[in-house]
Amino acid sequence: MHYLLADDGCEPFLLDELKRAHPSAASEADGPQWITTDAPLEAPLVFARQALPNAARTEAASINAWADKLIAAVMESLPEGQPWRLQIVPCYGDDNKAGLNRRDLIMASLRERLQKRRRSLLRTLEAADVETPFTEQTSMVQLYLMAPDQGILSVAPAPMPYQLRRNLWPFPKGELLIAVDKTAPSRAFAKLVEAEQRLGLLITNGETMVDLGASPGSWSYVGINRGARVTSVDRSPLRDDLMRHRRLAFVQGDAFKFVPEIPVDWLVCDVIAAPERNMGLLMDWVRNGHCRRFIVTIKFKGHAEYAILDELKEVMPGLCSEFYLTRLCANKNEACAFGVVK
Repeated sequence: MHYLLADDGCEPFLLDELKRAHPSAASEADGPQWITTDAPLEAPLVFARQALPNAARTEAASINAWADKLIAAVMESLPEGQPWRLQIVPCYGDDNKAGLNRRDLIMASLRERLQKRRRSLLRTLEAADVETPFTEQTSMVQLYLMAPDQGILSVAPAPMPYQLRRNLWPFPKGELLIAVDKTAPSRAFAKLVEAEQRLGLLITNGETMVDLGASPGSWSYVGINRGARVTSVDRSPLRDDLMRHRRLAFVQGDAFKFVPEIPVDWLVCDVIAAPERNMGLLMDWVRNGHCRRFIVTIKFKGHAEYAILDELKEVMPGLCSEFYLTRLCANKNEACAFGVVK
């Protein structure tokens, strides 16, 4: 059985998503934000914040008992000599201080025990703050503390974390802090920055980028600051300093009609439009080879149209070497599609 941590308030939407994709699977709520399912987890689940594969509720009476339980799980399930990561995530207490303290004590006890008994496991345990994308050699252990003596334990031997990387994130709770930059034209830049982190690829110096629906310019601002050559398309101009920048070319017009003369490294799009229009734009660009990578926001009014995203799940994996579809921490009533074209 797998546990899924739903985005806050999105449990019903995640259950609907699972039932559409896997109608015969056993999927049900197990407390606030938690869903259990026996459905496969390889395909993107938009409303799942984090996946805990092969998970079960468990108990331990003390700090040392939790450390012993974790070590036993590692020894039983993980490949010898391969790198592994451990996340202990407290989920109780109003201020979470007690949970964070207990997490640190469990981690210290585990390291002390490994130092005495299992130094090979300690050598392959990666630093607690490592949040880089999984490789095929990475194993993942997650312990979510629901109370001091109760938790959900998940052990994912390599290469499972890599195989499930569209739903299993290297960040605790699948969360990333929303970026802050008061010099950006708007807070929308945080969506682009988060999508880059999740993809594990950054817009870099010398690359080419098209920003559709660019005004007032937050996504173009990110590209310019990274050293990219940016083409921004919108009916309205960008902020004055961006319009004057030597690496920005502004095209005044309809974002949905723009076609680049040659393929670009990045298509980015945060345009306000009906979800089927942004989805159609993305699929057309990818099918026609206009971009090598993409980050596109799909925006919604209300909750009735979420099922339309299933078309992207069906079409895009066949066109992409990497494809993600998720609700970012920086999203509102939106989803973000990002990936790498084959």
